[in-house]
Amino acid sequence: MEEPVIDQPAPPPAQGEEEHPSLALVNSAIALPGGHTVDLLGTPEQANQWLARRGLAPVDAGMRDMCATQLRSLREQIRSLFAARAEGLPALPAAVTAVNDAMTRVPTAPLLRWDDKTGPYRTAPHPTTAIVDLALATLAADAADLLTSPDAERLTACGSPPCNRYLLRHGRRQWCSTRCGDRARAARAYARRGNAR
Repeated sequence: MEEPVIDQPAPPPAQGEEEHPSLALVNSAIALPGGHTVDLLGTPEQANQWLARRGLAPVDAGMRDMCATQLRSLREQIRSLFAARAEGLPALPAAVTAVNDAMTRVPTAPLLRWDDKTGPYRTAPHPTTAIVDLALATLAADAADLLTSPDAERLTACGSPPCNRYLLRHGRRQWCSTRCGDRARAARAYARRGNAR
């Protein structure tokens, strides 16, 4: 059973997060040693801050639980696609559908509404909903771009269990951070010492 979410500073960005916000989204739920997790989108306020740091929402967007839930849901669908790509497995159709739905959800014009008393009028969706939909569309489009680009060949999971982050491999580097690399090297050294006895 997974331990509760803990409050801990986020690790440095994994290789590729700066260029691909979808990679940063997937890495916003971090598995730590001891079964702990850190969820950078755990509350509406955290989700708002995460989007604001990436220029995808204003600082005062007023995210609600539903908005944060939508963002976390898209994160899991994109994570599923990244895992399938990195492992050379077929993608789940529901994940592909979720990404396509997010990309096409943003209206290009004010929508037609009808009020029984005043009649027809046009309006944009609720401002916060529009912000979230645009952010989801941007993240989904970035994921689609990454998965169909030459960079997809470099997409890999961090090689240091229990870390669940993804990165774009650069050279021989197979860890998302120095901390994970150090942990993996220490585990290998410990295993060698144990086998030498």
